[in-house]
Amino acid sequence: MALHFRPYPGFTVTAAIMTALLIGLGVWQIERLHWKLDLIATMNRKMHAAPVPVDGTGGTSFAWVPQNDYARVSLDGRFDNAKEAYLFTTGPEGTPVYHVLTPFTTDAGHIYLVDRGMVPLDKRDPASRAEGQIEGKTHVIGIWRTPDGPGLFTPAPDLAHRVWYAREVNAIAGSDHVRLAAPVVIETDSAPNPGGWPKGGQTVVDLPNNHLSYAITWFGLAAGMIGVYLAYHISKGRLTWT
Repeated sequence: MALHFRPYPGFTVTAAIMTALLIGLGVWQIERLHWKLDLIATMNRKMHAAPVPVDGTGGTSFAWVPQNDYARVSLDGRFDNAKEAYLFTTGPEGTPVYHVLTPFTTDAGHIYLVDRGMVPLDKRDPASRAEGQIEGKTHVIGIWRTPDGPGLFTPAPDLAHRVWYAREVNAIAGSDHVRLAAPVVIETDSAPNPGGWPKGGQTVVDLPNNHLSYAITWFGLAAGMIGVYLAYHISKGRLTWT
């Protein structure tokens, strides 16, 4: 059996370019898949490492750089409970909750915004969880996070009730004339607070990872392009077997 093939030059060049482009996109998504898996593994490793003191020796502070995001850190100092703010969001089961955001002054005099965890809507008033209003010097362990800013449709904050709808750290601090050492939020770990509220340990690593399905799609389109190319030539009698 002999194969006879007389390709159309223009169509062949176009099909070759399109197929190469689709395969290239598929390979790029595979590379992105490995990058994303490594990123998630790195985040989880940092979140479970020994905590790094935010204030080091000589008064130096933990650097605000991208590679420190999701690092497990520790702080020694005091909460300024009178200036706590509330982030309206949803809890793990989709129920509405508040996250309690409180300025924390370290022993070195640096101020950070600490997300102490969530409370149900009926626990927003500090008087309803007075046991959890820690006074005096305390030790905090948490996760160093650079929060996302407000979106296009994020409601304006309710300043009268100190309620915010995005973790606008500088704006939250500025509303109480507080100057932060870094525009980050430190999310406390799951160590229980007196009285049970706020409930910490709410850090979630939730990075979309659809790169494998994207790669399959691009490779599938490349295979389809080859199929169309061959089928067209067969239909025109330019690819035959005799």
